[in-house]
Amino acid sequence: MTRLVMKFGGTSVGNLERIKRVAKRVGVEVARGHEVIVVVSAMSGKTNELVGWVGETGPLHDAREYDAVVSSGENVTAGLLALVLQHNGIDARSWQGWQVPVRTTSAHGSARIEDIPTDNLATKFGEGMQVAVVAGFQGISPEGRITTLGRGGSDTTAVAFAAAFGAERCDIYTDVDGVYTTDPRVSAKARRIDRIAFEEMLELASLGAKVLQTRSVELAMRYDVRLRVLSSFEEMDENAGTLVCREEDIVESKVVSGVAFSRDEAQMTLVSVADRPGISAAIFGPLAEEGVVVDMIVQNIGEDGRTDMTFSLPVDMVPRARRAMDGVKAGGEVNFRDLLVDSEVAKVSVVGIGMRSHAGVAAKMFRALSEFGVNIKVITTSEIKISVLIDRKFTELAVQALHDAFELQKA
Repeated sequence: MTRLVMKFGGTSVGNLERIKRVAKRVGVEVARGHEVIVVVSAMSGKTNELVGWVGETGPLHDAREYDAVVSSGENVTAGLLALVLQHNGIDARSWQGWQVPVRTTSAHGSARIEDIPTDNLATKFGEGMQVAVVAGFQGISPEGRITTLGRGGSDTTAVAFAAAFGAERCDIYTDVDGVYTTDPRVSAKARRIDRIAFEEMLELASLGAKVLQTRSVELAMRYDVRLRVLSSFEEMDENAGTLVCREEDIVESKVVSGVAFSRDEAQMTLVSVADRPGISAAIFGPLAEEGVVVDMIVQNIGEDGRTDMTFSLPVDMVPRARRAMDGVKAGGEVNFRDLLVDSEVAKVSVVGIGMRSHAGVAAKMFRALSEFGVNIKVITTSEIKISVLIDRKFTELAVQALHDAFELQKA
């Protein structure tokens, strides 16, 4: 029998009626002859409620107990789904992270999966179990304490199980019916993509597309796990959703597959920095120590031994970055005349594996933006993406202009 992993997010299991609908979907796959591993999230809103309760206990708390509380939402969902499946005549049982076990690092709140032994579940499947309902987002540390995997942890759990058990596919059920060429709320012309390469999906996820969590796509690419993104609120169809797969499994790729954007960006510039070897390390080392995630970096051509250094960062990390830069200036490691911050910028990107073999993508992108009066502040490129930093007020206009320029509405 082939194995299939199905993952259901918080909105898909938001109440008992939706859990019953999920059970019917699982039942269809069981009837097709699959041994099914279902990974579930907490009901929508429950994790935030649990986090709030922890916060009310006091400003400081034990991270180990935080994980013990916050992970309980998934346990409730797993137990309820197992009960409904049993009521439907399907041999199912729930599994918490420590029972599998999902072995993780000790970083509470942001643990990483290190190993998923298959013996316990394989034994139960051999004894007749048809469905294993696994609580996502959680595992167990080497010290024997419950851990949680951080944002999007249930997606990562699902992909990890698919890799460990050699699953035929990992289906990620959400409240959208697949991956789109851009956010449909921004462009009415956005089109669902039938197939997309791992590399493209990874870029889109890291650049602002919120359909899949970046870590889960990284894991799927590393272990060649075929992912399918589809809606839990639409009728089941073999051709539904978007398949995330190897580039070789796509017959012909468009030059650009999608337009991604992130509004929560800021731009920071160190004015008149000494242009000397080691200056970049002196700047970005302290930023890393403060946990500041830096993305786009531009250094101007030096003049009279001085230069300007510009970089982008998440807007909520600006205070940390200021603290780091004030520290290096006070300590004498980096001497700059001024620190300029623009917190009203956005990052817009075009992504496509077809860029590897097509010239003129950047020219078309810049021309499309210029025709609508959108000024570009910073540009970065890679083999399959081009990103620009622009004024945030032009975000939707830029996305729509690029979507039209590359004709992404066409199949």
